[in-house]
Amino acid sequence: MTLLVSISLLSLIAGFFLPLRWGIWGFIGAAFSMFTLFAGTNTAMGFEGTSLEESLLLFNGSWVSYVGFNLQITYRAFVLPLLCITLPFLFRLSRANRTRG
Repeated sequence: MTLLVSISLLSLIAGFFLPLRWGIWGFIGAAFSMFTLFAGTNTAMGFEGTSLEESLLLFNGSWVSYVGFNLQITYRAFVLPLLCITLPFLFRLSRANRTRG
């Protein structure tokens, strides 16, 4: 849970400080970076707090299964960080468009 909160706070900060001139490609890059950081941390921590060796035993020693499982868990939990990066970025974009026109 604390990992989710910390990634969400980091995403919120990124949403406020992401340069608007980067546009959609910068947003996609920032979201992909947050997802990669989240998935990598989930994978490195082990399954439910166990060591990495014990976690691999649960998946019959298959790294592909273990990483795929962690990607699936991360994908399902990534809604809050994605929302945290999207809302400030869209707010800043709409504010910039209002001042132009």
